[in-house]
This record gives sequence, C-alpha cells and structure tokens, in this order.
Amino acid sequence: MTEQKAENITSIPIDGFSNLRITSIWTFLMSVQWSEPWLIGLLVFHAVCLCLTVVTCRYYRAQILHFLLMVILVYTAEYLNELAAMNWKSFSNFQYFDSKGMFISLVYSIPLLLNTVIIVMVWVYRTFSTMTELKTLQLKRKARREKREKND
Repeated sequence: MTEQKAENITSIPIDGFSNLRITSIWTFLMSVQWSEPWLIGLLVFHAVCLCLTVVTCRYYRAQILHFLLMVILVYTAEYLNELAAMNWKSFSNFQYFDSKGMFISLVYSIPLLLNTVIIVMVWVYRTFSTMTELKTLQLKRKARREKREKND
C-alpha cells in the first residue's frame, strides 16, 4: 500500500521554477513566475477591464459593447492558448500553456468571466429596480383613480 502511495506522489508534477508539487490550483498559481513582463501586462489588462466594468455601469450601451468584447475574448481563449503554446519561447521563460488550457483559463478567462458576471448582476439589479418603480407608479396611479372616483 505504501508503494502505491509513493508511486502516486511521484506522479504529481513538480514545478521547475519553485520546486513545489502541484496538487491544487493554489500551488499551480504559486508556481507561476509573476514577474514576467507579459504576465504583468495581463494583470494590468484585467485591472483596466475591471475599471471599465465599473465606469460603464452608468452608460448602458458602452457596457453592452464592453460585455460583448469580453465574451468574444473568452471565446477566443482556446485559439490564443494554441498560439501561445506554439510561440511561448518568444515571450516567456516557461511553457505555461498546456493542452487542456488550465493556465489560460485561470489567468485569462476566469477574470474576464467574473467581469461579465458583475455586468449581468448590474443588469439584473437595474431590471428589478425598474420593475419596482413601475409597479409603484401603477399602484399610485390606481390609488389616484380610486380617490377621484370616490370624490366624484
């Protein structure tokens, strides 16, 4: 039994940069060399996307455009992963782009999807607010009509 356990432990990959055994998403993210310029640029890109998500809350059409752009970027992640896997030596020190797309999903797609979820939550909140205002106006109008009919 201990031989099977030892065999299972040795099958867990060890990261070349930090010498950590990659057993979870957290250890995977800890094994990434975040000081690489392209990763810093990606983090800045996500910060800009989040800022745009917040700023466009007041501008419905701009928010729709921003939402669609982010969805298109997530859709193209698979192609971007393939392209990056073929050309990783030109911009990175390590090959992060696996065939299953775990890395690109974690550092590229998930932050974009979180932004789109924030936008959808804002839209749902606005819809409920509008429905509440509409119902309130309907009830006020009905009360005024009933009051007029009583007075007449």
